[in-house]
Amino acid sequence: MEPLAEHESGVAQHFSKPEVQFIGSTSGCGCDFPHVMFQGGEWPWSEWGEPDPEQEASDRYNREQLVALLRESGEPSVELYGVWDGDFDFSTPPVMREEISLDEILDRSFRFKEGGFYIVRCRS
Repeated sequence: MEPLAEHESGVAQHFSKPEVQFIGSTSGCGCDFPHVMFQGGEWPWSEWGEPDPEQEASDRYNREQLVALLRESGEPSVELYGVWDGDFDFSTPPVMREEISLDEILDRSFRFKEGGFYIVRCRS
């Protein structure tokens, strides 16, 4: 977790919280969080054949680390917004908004939706 870079600061307009920070995965950016790409007005996702054990392990690790970080925040809820580096037309609102729990992030089938804005309930 780190403060936003100057060129990223415009994204803060989409958040209701006073502090907005960048959260990276094992790749240093958010690319290794399990995700689906926005294509043709939807987020198609299907598994192709047998799951790759290395990818599954990476997905699980990134999910667990993200959930641990969000729990440690002590906040009742945290907002997450998945945008690609360089995709900084922040005048455009998120493609979708969804409220989820920490347990949903831990589910093996969960994928963050590209362009999605999440309110994550950190407490029951």
